[in-house]
Amino acid sequence: MRYVVSPVLSAFIFILSACSPDAQTGAFGLRTVDLNVGGTTVKVEVADSPQSLENGLMYRDTLADGQGMLFVLGPAEQASFWMKNTKIPLSIGFIDGNSVLREEHDMQPFDEHLTRSATSDICYALEVNQGWFQKHHIDPGVKVTGIPR
Repeated sequence: MRYVVSPVLSAFIFILSACSPDAQTGAFGLRTVDLNVGGTTVKVEVADSPQSLENGLMYRDTLADGQGMLFVLGPAEQASFWMKNTKIPLSIGFIDGNSVLREEHDMQPFDEHLTRSATSDICYALEVNQGWFQKHHIDPGVKVTGIPR
């Protein structure tokens, strides 16, 4: 048997969930989570839909300190990113399926050359302001916790 929620009740539940302190969304409508990367917390928007994966941080003028974007890529792969239409200098960290930061790269605004992971076991990518990893003394090999499953 299937439970059907009336449209009025469904709208009420949606409004309540949007107001709930547990429901966190960023300025661009993506849900946010706190990641712990080598002992440092970063609030990230989660890109896990085809549209959000494609858009990423394009067209944004700024990225607040201590914030970023987590790309949920799916099955392990060699990941490739570029900076088309991206105004902010970024650092990207490639994370494997065991939530271990495998490598970091800096990327320049509007650069359309691909930044590829060296390995083919990448399931996530973390974009932060350029220099964030160095500023927080975060090197490959650290565990990343808080990744949504």
